[in-house]
Parts: sequence; structure tokens; C-alpha cells
Amino acid sequence: MADRNTPPLTPAGFQVLLALAGGAAHGYAVMRFVEEISDGTVRLGPGTLYRTLQRLVADDLVVEVASESPDPHDARRRYYELTDLGRTAAAREAELLSRLVAVASDAGLLGRRRSA
Repeated sequence: MADRNTPPLTPAGFQVLLALAGGAAHGYAVMRFVEEISDGTVRLGPGTLYRTLQRLVADDLVVEVASESPDPHDARRRYYELTDLGRTAAAREAELLSRLVAVASDAGLLGRRRSA
């Protein structure tokens, strides 16, 4: 869920912010995280991922950071991390999704029956 200063998050945008909530990561790690947490049902392709990252950077929700890895192959990778605004936007979106899941549960959509 966005506030007045933050555009609404797309599902891909929220997934990227969620992947970065644990710390800085490069694009491939973000793609793997999303695939793993969705049990393979969601796959962010490179085009979607990098367009999403560009938008998140433009909206000041994510910043590009330097790699701290000594691995020379890592020097070519771009790392990203959440800004304070990005963390706030992700938390608000998680709260909204939590409320939606509660309503879905009450409506019997999650395999539970609604109590009378």
C-alpha cells in the first residue's frame, strides 16, 4: 500500500522489496529468492526484474550499492538495498496483504469455513 509520496507497488515491486528486506542483494539473488518463496510459481524474468529495479530506484525505494565481496566476478554485479522509504513501503504493503488474507480466510477461501 502506498502513501501520498510513494506510487503503488506492483506484485513484482513488492517481491523485490521483500527480497531486499534481509539486506543488499544482486539481481540473480533476488530472482532466486522470489522463486524460492513462491515454491517456483513466480519467476521474475531478467526484463521484469531490471525494469522493476529501475522503477524502484527512480521512486527512491531502492538504491544501488557497491559490492563488498572480494570475488572479482562479483565486481560486475549490481547490488541493491532498501532505502528507509522502501522499507516503509514494503511494510505498508505487507500490512495490506495481511488484512486481505484475513478477509479471504473469513470468506472461506483458504480452506477454512466461515464461523456463523
